[in-house]
Amino acid sequence: MALAYGFTEYGGPETQQFLDLPVATPGPGQVQVAVVAAGVNPADWKVRSGLRRDSVPVALPAVLGREVAGVVTAVGEDETRFSVGDEVLGSTAAGFGGYAQSTVVNSASTAHKPATVAFTDAATIPVALGTAYDALDRLALPAGSTLLVIGAGGGVGSAALSLARLRGLNAIGIASPAKERFVTSTGARWVESGAGAGSRVGTAVDAVFDLVGGDVLADVADAASGARVVSVADPAQAAALGGGGVTRRRTSQVFGEIAQLVASGDLDAHVTRVFPFAEAGAALASVESGHAAGKVVLDVRADERLPTESSGRPRT
Repeated sequence: MALAYGFTEYGGPETQQFLDLPVATPGPGQVQVAVVAAGVNPADWKVRSGLRRDSVPVALPAVLGREVAGVVTAVGEDETRFSVGDEVLGSTAAGFGGYAQSTVVNSASTAHKPATVAFTDAATIPVALGTAYDALDRLALPAGSTLLVIGAGGGVGSAALSLARLRGLNAIGIASPAKERFVTSTGARWVESGAGAGSRVGTAVDAVFDLVGGDVLADVADAASGARVVSVADPAQAAALGGGGVTRRRTSQVFGEIAQLVASGDLDAHVTRVFPFAEAGAALASVESGHAAGKVVLDVRADERLPTESSGRPRT
């Protein structure tokens, strides 16, 4: 059996608890992983709340999280790219989660972890860094262009700012005053979020990468007339503005490319807080509040405070 952290029904944090689950056997094209670190993302609480039940169906109880780094403990039939003992990073397979001592990933969505990359950094690649990487590849802006990132203070936004700098772009990040120093540390110019943020940008931009949507995107789009727009939070509105959403590739090749950027020091994963697995609920709460700057990660390695079995009671 392996310990996991998930939710028993759609709703708020009160539905979350530790779960004692069987260790799954990987199928063909899959790899079983002993999780060392797991990324914590806004999508996790949105799935738990039911906001994404149409696009991300789950069987309850469900384990939270979609991105992990760890060590291969078993491989599926005919798997040749990975072996037991390999250090890897990847996206969890359908029906599996990342907040767990053991999970299953698809080998096609898994990459070897460079030895010089910390597990906590590697765990940010499949979702946070990968989303930013795919967005900037879609925009394909030439060096010298100006990119505006809405919601720049989180894991995806900060990755987009760092990637923009790496690609020779001028970056502007919209975020709360509490995240000003964090945004400027990436080399970007900070613009205060809130009503009228668009008018505070103060310069023409070539593209907008949106992580907030709604009225915030509409406000900024008015001020960024003619800019190309891609949005994770509101692809429908982005499409109405002539842009669209971000198509995630989630391939071994892409994850490997990003991992090499992290290994070389060219890309910072911006992990600002690491929670022990015993505090998985607090980790997700910090992201759900919207106040966390950068990337939040769970350290799933042995922790003496972990329950030895599911208590059946929520632990938030």
